[in-house]
Amino acid sequence: MQPNPSERDPYNGLTSLQPTLPSAAYWDADAYRRDLDAIWYRSWLMVCREADIAEPLAFRTVRIGSQEIVVLRDETGALRAFHNTCRHRGSQLCQESAGRLKARLLTCPYHAWSYSLRGDLVRVPSKSLPEGFDKADYPLYRVALSVWRGLVFINLAEDPAGSAESSFDRASGDLSNWPLETLVTGHRLTKVMNCNWKIFWENFNECLHCPGVHKDLSRLVPIYGRGLMTRHDDPEWARHADNDGPEFSGRLRAGAETWSRDGHVHGPVFSGLTPAERAAGQTYATSLPSMFIVGHIDYMRTVRLAPLGPEQTELTAEWLFAPDALGKTDIDNIVAFGTQVLEEDAAICEVNQKGLRSMRHQTGVLMPEEYDLHRFHDWLRGCHAAFKTPSADSAR
Repeated sequence: MQPNPSERDPYNGLTSLQPTLPSAAYWDADAYRRDLDAIWYRSWLMVCREADIAEPLAFRTVRIGSQEIVVLRDETGALRAFHNTCRHRGSQLCQESAGRLKARLLTCPYHAWSYSLRGDLVRVPSKSLPEGFDKADYPLYRVALSVWRGLVFINLAEDPAGSAESSFDRASGDLSNWPLETLVTGHRLTKVMNCNWKIFWENFNECLHCPGVHKDLSRLVPIYGRGLMTRHDDPEWARHADNDGPEFSGRLRAGAETWSRDGHVHGPVFSGLTPAERAAGQTYATSLPSMFIVGHIDYMRTVRLAPLGPEQTELTAEWLFAPDALGKTDIDNIVAFGTQVLEEDAAICEVNQKGLRSMRHQTGVLMPEEYDLHRFHDWLRGCHAAFKTPSADSAR
């Protein structure tokens, strides 16, 4: 006997009154520092693609909060990550954001201490060394590194748990049929948003804003135009269970194939996708707190975040295509649509940030459709509790 549909697929929405985080959690400097310590400095964070540092001696520097990390490929082809800090007196080692090292050494520009690309101190130019000094005691500060399908993740914890793969939300979609490792970057967008990093994720986790903020997206994905993310966000979803129209199912509008200005495919379609994956229009996978990735039938998108301050977050988006598709794809049609959606999100997140400074607004309230915000807040509380710091709710 088949289970009752309501038992098999329950309604997603919140059924009890739930508060938001307190306003100060989004702008208070101490709250931001606690977020860095409990979350950003203890989580697996995407920093780049392997293709960005494909050749030996290639490097990139990345900033996470107040921490600057250098990620490089050594002379043997192995990927490594270190704090971008000399063990002598703490000078910055690599001053450029990306490039290729001139030698198989990392040499401090201040006093010329030199390190192998494995992080070992190999040369100190002082004429004599103090008694008891051993170069083996002063390697670079190593940073844990993990690769998932061509995406490079780091973890600043001294003894991190898990891996890049284990960092993905268990509710994430399955992207195994997309050829992620072989794709190349067709376009990259980087912008600084004047909002706290949590505001971006809250916006990502609901579509109540979609009808008013994303008019073109709501036409492409009709269920978004109803302020819903999926079929089961509708409290009366069971009444519509037999209606497979896009406004109820979450698929793209009739005749649309992908996320683009006109809704049409503009290049080769990935051959390994199932009919269900083709019909879905978008498949998301999320790794908090740093990134999400979306699979479409003809390209993929990654969106990466990095906190710059209590009220400032850097966003980097990349559009990824099959190597042989670049000359055959109208990338502008695709990128223009995705950029529009991200710019709309960034703008409304900044509006949200500005309003939170009101001395009268201590906390807000969640609507039933914002169940994933509540789940996000629970995740935040769990991270803070694990680190034994005051939770985000205490930031006042």
